[in-house]
Parts: sequence; C-alpha cells; structure tokens
Amino acid sequence: MDKVNTILFYFTGTGNSLKAARELAQELRAAELRPIARLINRGGPISANADRIGIICPVYAWGLPLIVLQFIQQLSVDQSSYIFGLVTCGGFAAATLKQLDRLLRQKGLKLSAGFSLRFPGNYTPLYGAIPEKQQKELFSKAHLRLKQIAGIVREGRMARIESNFFLVNLLFSGLIYRQGISRFPAGDRDFWLNDKCSGCGICARVCPVNNIEMKEGRPRWQHHCQRCLACLHWCPEEAVECGKTTQGRRRYRHPEITLEDIIQQK
Repeated sequence: MDKVNTILFYFTGTGNSLKAARELAQELRAAELRPIARLINRGGPISANADRIGIICPVYAWGLPLIVLQFIQQLSVDQSSYIFGLVTCGGFAAATLKQLDRLLRQKGLKLSAGFSLRFPGNYTPLYGAIPEKQQKELFSKAHLRLKQIAGIVREGRMARIESNFFLVNLLFSGLIYRQGISRFPAGDRDFWLNDKCSGCGICARVCPVNNIEMKEGRPRWQHHCQRCLACLHWCPEEAVECGKTTQGRRRYRHPEITLEDIIQQK
C-alpha cells in the first residue's frame, strides 16, 4: 500500500471532532479521514501507512473515550511516524493528551504534539447548549486555531503536549476520570424516553458502537455505552432524556455536521 501524507483518525458524537478533522484535512490538503468507530466495529489490527497520523476525539470526563482506548490498543503503525493528538472539549482537557502520549509510549510510539480545542459543550446532564452567538464565537476561534495547528503538523514540528496544572490534572484526569469512565458502559441505564418518541430509530442509527437496539418500536440500550450522547442530541423529537436533569435543556449538534455524517462513521 502506498504511503499517504496524513491520516486523520476521528471519533465524534455531536460533530465537533469531525468538524475539526475536516477543517484540518482541508488545511493539510493531502489528508485522509478514517472513522475510529468503523475500524473498531470491523475488529483486528488498525494500520496506517502515513508520514503524519492524527488522532482526533472529544474529551470525556477529562480523559479519552473508551473507544479511543481500544483504538490505541489495536493501532499498528511505524514507530517513526509523526503522531499528533487533537482533542475537543467544552471546558478544559486536563491531562487527556498526556494520557494519549502515555498509552502510545506503551506501544513504542509517542505523541509529537498535542492540542486541545474548545467547542460548544454537549454534556446535557450538566448544562444546556450555549446560545448560538457564543457558539459562533467558539467556531471562529477554533477555525483560526486549526490553521495554526495545521502549520505545525504540515512541517512535522514537535510541539508541547497541552495540559493543565498538576493538581487539576490529578483531580480531573485522575480521580474523576477513573471513577467516571468505568461507569459509562452500564451508565446507559440513565437514558429514558419522554412521551415524544415516535419510534423512528435514529438513536440506534447514530450510536457509534451499536449499543441501541429497536424493540417493539422503542430503543433498548445494551450496556456498552460510550456516553457520547449522540442518541440524545440527534433525536429529532428530543425524546431521549438522561437522568433527571436533561428535560427542557437545549440540545447541541454542530451546525455543519449532518445526521448522515454521524451515521456513516460506523
């Protein structure tokens, strides 16, 4: 297989990381997008013959999503590859990129650069979507930042692996992440339906890990959840709720990412 310039592996729930990957691919020109969910669903080693490799994903509970942990375990690339990480978040990433570097080093690889990028948050159990004006401000800042990131990646430069202060990392990416991430798979018991559900099945179609089955016209969660909340945010009727706090809270989807984009990542 011929080597390509850049491969960008991405995972997304509501579209932020896919939007970042697409913009970066445009800036880098000869870049290929590969969805992590589809590769994981196929099983087996994940190879990448490229000069530059990017891993792009959201921050979940101040760490890497479970599916990205599995992806790194299956990743098989040349040790000389330039690997960079780009994580999207609504607040701060804490030590997420340090975690990525640590996991790569366990495989004889390393992170050459690590970037965090703010987008509108989507964790509806804690907050509703911010107003569109604020969203547009974040999109504009992200667009400019991605141009800077592309310049670093294009030149294959080493750059700082971004993180927060030690105590912040210890609390959020340490204690909170370890406790939270282990509860995600079975945490789908928090999902429930209000009386708006039409049985359309979109929630099952957008789930990146096929954790939702439709039975008698209603979704049933199968307890291997990623907590990406795609089912909640992409439901056209806003019928999917999570816990006791999401009712009436505004949903979020990146405005330039379509339903079909999310479905096609698997």
